Amino acid sequence: MEIGIVGKPNVGKSTFFSAVTLVKAEIASYPFTTIEPNRGVAYVRAKCPHPYFNVECNPKNAKCVKGTRYVPVEAIDVAGLVPDAHKGKGLGNKFLDDLRQASALIHIVDASGGTDIEGNPCSIGSHDPVEDVRFLEKEITFWMKNILAKGWEKLARQAGSEKTKIEAILADRLTGLGITEHEIKLAMHNSKLSENFKEWSEEDLFNLTNSIREISKPIIIAANKCDIASKENIEKLKKLDCIVIPASAESELALRKAAKAGLIDYNPGSDDFKIIEKEKLNEKQMHGLEFIREKLKEFGSTGIQECIETAVFKLLNLIVVYPVEDENKLTDKDGNVLPDAYLMKKDSTALDMAYKIHTDIGENFIRAIDAKTKRVIGAEHILKDGDVIKIVAKV
Repeated sequence: MEIGIVGKPNVGKSTFFSAVTLVKAEIASYPFTTIEPNRGVAYVRAKCPHPYFNVECNPKNAKCVKGTRYVPVEAIDVAGLVPDAHKGKGLGNKFLDDLRQASALIHIVDASGGTDIEGNPCSIGSHDPVEDVRFLEKEITFWMKNILAKGWEKLARQAGSEKTKIEAILADRLTGLGITEHEIKLAMHNSKLSENFKEWSEEDLFNLTNSIREISKPIIIAANKCDIASKENIEKLKKLDCIVIPASAESELALRKAAKAGLIDYNPGSDDFKIIEKEKLNEKQMHGLEFIREKLKEFGSTGIQECIETAVFKLLNLIVVYPVEDENKLTDKDGNVLPDAYLMKKDSTALDMAYKIHTDIGENFIRAIDAKTKRVIGAEHILKDGDVIKIVAKV
């Protein structure tokens, strides 16, 4: 699973990426700083089950801090997008191709209105950030439509002659984007298209593609630079028909770097921090930290951690489950206690979890055991967030 970090140039995408991953990305105040995509690991928080069992955990894939698991999520920061990117303008084709496997997108918008539609710096407040939201959605839809429409007449003939369902043919065309036949079928239903696909107009195809985009690549808006944005701009963005979170990537990056250097005690997503090495900070740094503290009180957080977690838990509807090999000791084969945390779709079954661990385990599934209740559960048992599960399979 991959979260795409998107937006026009010079809005803070690479700063956002660096803040959530602490991977160094080139950051500058000019368009197309990012050429090749940056990849890194971000983390979402979940309640660790070790206090429930009154044991100490020693996780492998997701660290635990004071009872909170930090579960890894892959993040990708791609080149900036400008109007007509689907026609190849700017680095449009590369931008869009880099997003093929993203499960959800975080759209970084300059809420201060300090960058024009092309990503060039302009006077703060002179550009309407709502325009950026609309154009990016449109560009992604056009990009997907171009993929679908290529050779459309041939596709239509194929479906007609082979009696193949059109959703299966479209899914095959979009398989490189990680889009399923079920998602296309749902989009067709939502678009209320005629059952006779040969009657579809260009507008019908655009509306269908737009629905496919909304379902397969859901978007959350990070209203970045909220610390210098007008309240009017923030409110205008919040009125859009999507999730909008005020954010300050620069503040989050500063806090995480200071925490990594041991200067402050800060947990991502918190509404405050504690200075622990005051004598090592100069006057300018102290002033900067106090400014950030004031904004934390105003907004509740920098918004960066909230963006990642909202994308994972709300847009993608994922839960966290914990596989173990010994339901009594809560260990894997090496004796690690509560070693792993997996992100899975809500309503996943015990069998789904078995396949996620390994294909062979899924194919040889016998039963599962809920470590909290010690009850035996079957293949179709629906998992809950925070479940600790042992899978029993044929050897």
